[in-house]
Amino acid sequence: MRALRFIRTQPLAIVAFVAIIVALVLTATGQPTAVAVLAIGVIGIVIAVTAWDMFRDLMAGHWGLDILAVVAMVATLMVGEYIAGLIIALMLTGGEALENYAAHRASRELDLLVNRAPSFAQRIGPGTSEVERIAVDEVAVGDLLVVRSGEVVPVDGTLVSKRAVIDESSVTGEPIPVTYAEDDSILSGTVNTTEAFTLRADKVAADSHYASIVRLVTEAVESRAPMVRLADRYAVPFTILSLTIAGLAWYISGDATRFAEVLVVATPCPLLIATPVAFMGGMSSAARLNVIVKEGGALETLARVRSAALDKTGTLTKGKPIVVDIRPGEESATETLRAAGAVEQYSVHVFADPIVAHARAEGLPLPEVTAAEEIATNGVQATLADGTSVRVGKPTFIEEVTGPVQRTELRPGETAVYVSTGTRLAGVIVLSDPLKDNAAETVQRLKEHGVRTIAMVTGDVAATAKSIAAQAGIEDVYAETTPGTKIEVVQQLQPRPALMVGDGINDAPVLAVADVGIAMAARGATAASESASAVITSEDIGRVADVIHVGRRTVRIALQSIWLGIIISVGLMLVAAFGYLPAVVGALLQEVVDLVAILSALRALRIHREIQTAKVAGHPRALAPAR
Repeated sequence: MRALRFIRTQPLAIVAFVAIIVALVLTATGQPTAVAVLAIGVIGIVIAVTAWDMFRDLMAGHWGLDILAVVAMVATLMVGEYIAGLIIALMLTGGEALENYAAHRASRELDLLVNRAPSFAQRIGPGTSEVERIAVDEVAVGDLLVVRSGEVVPVDGTLVSKRAVIDESSVTGEPIPVTYAEDDSILSGTVNTTEAFTLRADKVAADSHYASIVRLVTEAVESRAPMVRLADRYAVPFTILSLTIAGLAWYISGDATRFAEVLVVATPCPLLIATPVAFMGGMSSAARLNVIVKEGGALETLARVRSAALDKTGTLTKGKPIVVDIRPGEESATETLRAAGAVEQYSVHVFADPIVAHARAEGLPLPEVTAAEEIATNGVQATLADGTSVRVGKPTFIEEVTGPVQRTELRPGETAVYVSTGTRLAGVIVLSDPLKDNAAETVQRLKEHGVRTIAMVTGDVAATAKSIAAQAGIEDVYAETTPGTKIEVVQQLQPRPALMVGDGINDAPVLAVADVGIAMAARGATAASESASAVITSEDIGRVADVIHVGRRTVRIALQSIWLGIIISVGLMLVAAFGYLPAVVGALLQEVVDLVAILSALRALRIHREIQTAKVAGHPRALAPAR
């Protein structure tokens, strides 16, 4: 099947290969005329096809490096080096096959992630205990599903059974299985490592976490790295240098064959192949680190990042706050919590669930809400059944209806959520959302990788933001920002390029306008992940520094591979210029140069191992910044 697929997709390569065999037989039997006719026919077809492709590239604004191969084939025909010309034709047509093979190997981890997508589910029939196997797309919200031992969780859902032990390594990067209890949320794409359990579907397959990751990976696999254009920067000088060496060799020796012999080893396949292979390898390494980079251009930009803006909640902090205090204003603590709990049911902010959960844990009856609206980066405003207007959010949002309010004092790591009823400040709910364990270390690693400006950009109040920033080692703090002011801050960051890291729906606009945006999407994809250039599928903020390291190493490997191919090719050209490299031998050696360039580029597949090895040794900062 593979042979048939290759014949179908690479017909010219097959024709060129067969032509070489036939030409060798004809040469051995003393039929030079037949060899010439065969070579002219086959090489002429390859030249025509290549010239047409070059013309289309030029119309698209890209300089075609294949011009050297075309000139070399024409030269071999003119001087009668027919076997060498056929070898060049095979090299040119077979180069695409080599590139496809290398790119396939480099994108293997991305492909595996896509192929692991759940395809079926075991559903318990309504009103029965019978279990039926259905396609994952048939699962509806509310369905009861059985997940057997070793099976992939098909959709996001709530655990109905008393207990489950889940392997989340493929989704979040956490190597140790996690134990869940009844009513806990479980992500799709994770694996059941214990006995069968029952799950209530919270989302359909298309909206579940793993499906969003698969969509991002599919985009990454299908994208063509703009870094390929890096090779185009060398196209004109390399072409001029090659033609100059070939022309001088012909002029000095007076032998036109020297011209052909030089150009035979000047074919630029290493430049064409090395960069896309290196960038697919870099994207695969990033995927192994639970970072989905959507296209190679983002990886190149990450390699050059000099400024970074980081969101606070859920990015630098753990994003799992708890209510630690309720400070009454003009309402009691109980009434403040009741009003906030009712309204926060309609919010997607990370503080909403802890407030609602705390109100329910206190056994408070929540009043009915007749209308509610979330105001991005400000809070939620709602109307209760008795007509009372309630606002929950930052103090400036509350002050729009109450007038100036005094900011409550906070300890490091605490955040205040203000609550108003009507035109009165009902009270303040204090939550604690501690800094992630490796946040400070990540900031230091960013600095070591050449990120000169690091700022915190958050909608939270200034006191909390400054406290968290100080713990993380960040000096520049922009607090109480709106989506608009976040964009302004990131656009003004210097030096460029600028990176933005965030996790919430409020961060989607700024992630889209940053030079490169990274979304933290461990607990489900949001608008943030759709607008970002890269998505971290775990909760590890350290992956930000990891993917910058991957980007820098990938660019370095791509450039090394390009220069390796150029240096070897120039060396062979000089040898050929002095008449020590016959055209046939040169054509065969050029294939070796191609393989060397590919093998060099494939080193990008091992970048993730460097990072993992350093972390296992307990010294992630021991990684030498890739220059």
